[in-house]
Amino acid sequence: MANLKTTNLKVENPKATMLDSAPKSSTPKMYGYARVSTTGQNEDRQIVSLTEFGVPEKNILLDKLSGKDFNRPSYIKLLKKLRQGDTLVLSSVDRLGRDYDEIIEQWRIITKEIKAYIVVIDLPILDTRMRDDFDVTGTLIADVVLALFGYVAQKERENIRTRQAEGIAVAKAKGIVFGRPPKEKPLGFEEFVEKYIQGELSSREAARAVNTPQSTFLKWVREYCKILDVVGSN
Repeated sequence: MANLKTTNLKVENPKATMLDSAPKSSTPKMYGYARVSTTGQNEDRQIVSLTEFGVPEKNILLDKLSGKDFNRPSYIKLLKKLRQGDTLVLSSVDRLGRDYDEIIEQWRIITKEIKAYIVVIDLPILDTRMRDDFDVTGTLIADVVLALFGYVAQKERENIRTRQAEGIAVAKAKGIVFGRPPKEKPLGFEEFVEKYIQGELSSREAARAVNTPQSTFLKWVREYCKILDVVGSN
């Protein structure tokens, strides 16, 4: 797959970069925008969907970042490129934002301020190219559908986070430990802990002697001291 355009441009607020109305494009262009929330996710499905729709690969912009705060470099660049009469194609409406309010706000900026068109591939009713300023009924239906699907997208993300939290809680209750297994203590490490406690060795020297990081050695010291406290109290 051809390399896609990305940029390191950083702008805190996409709305702050927009004018009341972007200049009209002399030759309307078609752009596509794809987003994956982590660098480990694969964007191929979105890219294929956009290219099959007819978006030139050179006009597809991609962000591999979390959309939590909407500081997305390629999206910011896209807003600066869009002109009145251009078309932005999305595979799904939730590519515009991570919550209901952000989806609605970005839709408004693109369609009302820039006056560009938006096409949502998996929701054809949101194709704004099919409406004009006098199509009141079509505009109303599209606005209702947009609001509904934006709300559904936000609720689904909230439900996913809730299920994840519940799953983690249940797993912990069953004794499942998350993260890397603890490093095993080497034989005779207590001797070096005692020497450290008595001031015969520094923590760095003791850690080097048992071939372990200094932070890990100090953690073992704390655990060792807790055991001694328990034993002493009995």
